Parts: sequence; C-alpha cells; structure tokens
Amino acid sequence: MFDTELLTEILIQIDHAIEVVSIRFSVIDSADDFLETPEGLEKLDSICMKLIAIGESVKNIDKHTDHKLFPQYPGIDWKGVMGVRDIISHHYFDLDAEEIFEICNTYIPPLHKTIKTMITDLKNRG
Repeated sequence: MFDTELLTEILIQIDHAIEVVSIRFSVIDSADDFLETPEGLEKLDSICMKLIAIGESVKNIDKHTDHKLFPQYPGIDWKGVMGVRDIISHHYFDLDAEEIFEICNTYIPPLHKTIKTMITDLKNRG
C-alpha cells in the first residue's frame, strides 16, 4: 500500500496549482492573448511554471504508488500530464501558445475535478 497522508498532501498541492492556473487563465480568450502583450506573456510563463509543478507532482505520485493509483482514474491522460511537464521544461523556447491554451481550456477542468475526487477518495480510505 502507499502513504495516503503523503499522497493527499501532494494532491492538495496539485489542486491549489490548478486553481492558480484557472484564475490566471480566466482572462485569456485565445492563444493570441498570451502573445500580444507583456502581461499575456507573463500569464503564459506563470501558467507554464504551474503546469511543470503539476506534472512533476503527478510523476512523484506515480512513482510512490508503484503506478497503481492513476489507473483507478482512467478519465485522465496521466502520461500526457507528465509529458507536458517534460515538454515545457526541456523545450521551453519552442513552446506553442496554442497548445498551452488548449491544455488550459480543455484538459485542466477535468483534471481539477478528478484531483478533487482523488483527495476525497483518499480521505475516505484513511
């Protein structure tokens, strides 16, 4: 088994990071909004940092649970979450604002819902 207290803490950190991404993204209507102003570029940079943190935390959870937790939540592309972290970290200057817009617009809301469900499930186990 795995340390549910540690996992819950990490999931709460992910939840908080997703909330920050959602708030920062709320003023972005298109990928161009990231690129047209210095403020937009700041939003892009800050969102990317949170996406890196989310991906790294997901990688840590996957390792700590011996790859057994995430298959219980198949509605999320967990490899994709981890992969986004790698892409942003290693290819930052090739970053595509359209991709970040799509991630925030399409994939962050269901990820947020699933993370909240996971937190509840782990608390109910303990």
